[in-house]
Amino acid sequence: MKMEQAMPAMADLNTVCGGLGGEDYTTGNASLDDPRNQDGIGEDELLAVSFGTSFNDSRRLTIGAIECALEHAFPGWSVRRAFTSRTIIDRIRRRDGVSIDSVEQALERAAENGVKRLVIQPTHLMNGLEYHDVAAAVAQFAGAFEAVSVGAPLLDSEEDFRVVAGVLAEAAARYGDKRTAVCFMGHGTEAASNAVYARMQRVMAGAGCANCFIGTVEASPGLEEVLAMVKAGDYDRVVLQPMMIVAGDHANHDMAGDGEDAWKTAFAREGYSVECVLKGLGEYQSIQELLVSHARAAVDKLG
Repeated sequence: MKMEQAMPAMADLNTVCGGLGGEDYTTGNASLDDPRNQDGIGEDELLAVSFGTSFNDSRRLTIGAIECALEHAFPGWSVRRAFTSRTIIDRIRRRDGVSIDSVEQALERAAENGVKRLVIQPTHLMNGLEYHDVAAAVAQFAGAFEAVSVGAPLLDSEEDFRVVAGVLAEAAARYGDKRTAVCFMGHGTEAASNAVYARMQRVMAGAGCANCFIGTVEASPGLEEVLAMVKAGDYDRVVLQPMMIVAGDHANHDMAGDGEDAWKTAFAREGYSVECVLKGLGEYQSIQELLVSHARAAVDKLG
């Protein structure tokens, strides 16, 4: 069955930003999201590992959608969830009473359930610090299973960059006028893998997306560099969108918030008309299918 037929319809979270500063925000109904922490796993488990987000709607429409795509693609496997951010796990439990497994808890659950073949598919953007932490945790449990395989992160091969660049280009295409700059905000990392952002900028430029700019909230290129690139052009309007799997805290506050350091505020201060699109990469079917392909390669490694 093709993915187009199997995937459920998903709501579009495109939102014009405004009024999301501080802690007084609505993140959606947590009960609509499946934490996938059930026992009774069976012998084959596919563990989807994400950084996580406490924004319930975005979690369901991004991470949840990726997990559903994995479930449709691998009907003989039990798909379970783990987050790498303990802060997010604790926040969701305190606020919503929902328990989401950490990587260690998920691995313990798999071992206790008698899983024999375990595939871990991260949804992380790159082979960075979080990805290496996942691999290290899995290595400690390797003896508990007959076979273990870890899938590649989202951006691993030339083809991965081509697919993701196509998604970004399509998102920017609706703002095709020459007076609009489209800026994608990534997270950024201290690891060498932070180079994926500059690489994606080159891929986008090579694809003819001259009005698209990529920056990060915690690394380089940062806000000031992105501002400089936009100011070097002849633009009246700026569209901001996360280059992250989820549209969570960074997207809602650091990008679309009302604080003095938010990207929206900075561009508005320079006289631009600013629109924010709160849509994580995980909402796009092409991104879901790309992660499914990485999981399929990891399954194939098991023999």
